[in-house]
Amino acid sequence: MFKSNRNPQFRSKFSEDIFYTKYSHKEAETFHELSCTLVEDVCQEKLTRDEKEQLIDHISNLRFIPGGRYLYYAGRDKKFFNNCYLLKAEEDSREDWANLSWKSESCLMTGGGIGCDYSTYRPEGQTLRSTGGISSGPIPKMMMINEIGRRVMQGGSRRSAIYASLNWKHGDIYKFLEAKNWKDMPVGSTGQTIFDIKQDDFDFPAPLDMTNISVNYDTEWLLNYWKEGDVGDVFRTNVRQALSTAEPGFSFNFFEKEKETLRNACTEVTSEDDSDVCNLGSLNFARIADTDQLQEVVHLATKFLLCGTLRAKLPYNKVSTIREKNRRLGLGLMGLHEWLIQRGHRYETTPLLHRWLKVYEAESDKTAKEFAEELSISRPVAVRAVAPTGTIGILAGTSTGVEPIFAVSYKRRYLKNRRWHYQYVIDSAAQEMIDLYDIKPESIESALDLIKDYERRLNFQANVQEYVDMSISSTINLPQWGTEDNNEDLVEPFAETLAKYAHRLRGFTCFPDGCRGGQPLTAVPYEEAKEKLGEEFEDNIQTHDICELSTSSGVCGT
Repeated sequence: MFKSNRNPQFRSKFSEDIFYTKYSHKEAETFHELSCTLVEDVCQEKLTRDEKEQLIDHISNLRFIPGGRYLYYAGRDKKFFNNCYLLKAEEDSREDWANLSWKSESCLMTGGGIGCDYSTYRPEGQTLRSTGGISSGPIPKMMMINEIGRRVMQGGSRRSAIYASLNWKHGDIYKFLEAKNWKDMPVGSTGQTIFDIKQDDFDFPAPLDMTNISVNYDTEWLLNYWKEGDVGDVFRTNVRQALSTAEPGFSFNFFEKEKETLRNACTEVTSEDDSDVCNLGSLNFARIADTDQLQEVVHLATKFLLCGTLRAKLPYNKVSTIREKNRRLGLGLMGLHEWLIQRGHRYETTPLLHRWLKVYEAESDKTAKEFAEELSISRPVAVRAVAPTGTIGILAGTSTGVEPIFAVSYKRRYLKNRRWHYQYVIDSAAQEMIDLYDIKPESIESALDLIKDYERRLNFQANVQEYVDMSISSTINLPQWGTEDNNEDLVEPFAETLAKYAHRLRGFTCFPDGCRGGQPLTAVPYEEAKEKLGEEFEDNIQTHDICELSTSSGVCGT
């Protein structure tokens, strides 16, 4: 087992590498030191000394981990603590078209991601009364924002995170559904498609490659399904696309939540207000001893995030106005599957897990209300959202979000110094089970084992959603499209099962194996990973110029 003298709480060298690569700076040489800096920076005089010491203990021992922007900006001059911003195409006008670009760039330059709903923009081909011209529709605007994200990333230190959504009734919905069909997009006269090239060059520019896309489904769709017993052609097409290309995902906004179509880049935070803000931190169930400790961690974590609403620097005035109005918190979860593994349970909600989730819900609501009153600020309109926790989940060495562990052993690909690298990883929870109980690696349940049991996966998410007042970022892993367990025969049963659970979910995505070039995780045999554990490898990535490939001159790019 890995043991670090400087950071004994980390379970693997990969966790420690993530810390030193992404978050540490000279004022924070250990994770404990960073925790001290973070609490003092964010909470200041708003918490008592005892509360600060308790909170530092919980963060440094990985029971509560604030979002990555908190970790990065702790102790730095700038205080861009928010992970994402939620934007909206507010009106179908030239002014809004231009303003949306300005808002997007302003937010992306803080290091935060953006999510935007484009349903207000008229479909392609409609006459513009003001100029007599023809509308280009929302998709070209999505492409423009995607390109802004690419350029901002090139000048910064991290990949831009962008999300775009469109209502299921929009006139351009079928074009939107197929917007990322890269297999159908040839590159010049090469005989290759964009998909072919991206298998070798993950960064090769492609339409909406910086953007996650989802379709918004409202109450009308749900009532139609309940009345007719048919999911409808848009939904069925959406499922086929998700099973084959991963996107679009599904955004469910029903009844009292119908107007909350705005999402952050990973879709867990919802709002109806343009320029709302994402404010994240996650509880690690796997490191919390019992419900008494859970209540204490939830209490202090909620206070921390509320303090963050007073300290975070914002990109423009409207974000500040909306934050003061909503003061939205995003207290989430991770380590749920490890928590279940520790107790010998399958990936399913147990009576004990429900009791823990009730503490999470009740204490966060109570603390948010009482602490806001104590600070004389507006009460948060929502408190809980479950982020994917990809990077901080690795930092904590636990299962991410509500997800089952991806695999017992895998290769993880990541960007370092503007070059792609990878390491072999053995899931920490799985390794502990192997070491402590002599369990065979192949007997440990993972996401790849739930491929054929996707209803159990959906049911688990639906049960957890009962305790979450915003959404859960969640992705089901599937085999490659066209294989025995993922093909045209799966479309109808998967669509029917997803529709059955839709009213208990807020969002959902799929990720079929091999659907995107250079995917971040690839399962490998346990013995192979064990042999190469702790080593870092540089990926031999080919880079291409579209002009070179197409043997044509002119402007290069998407």
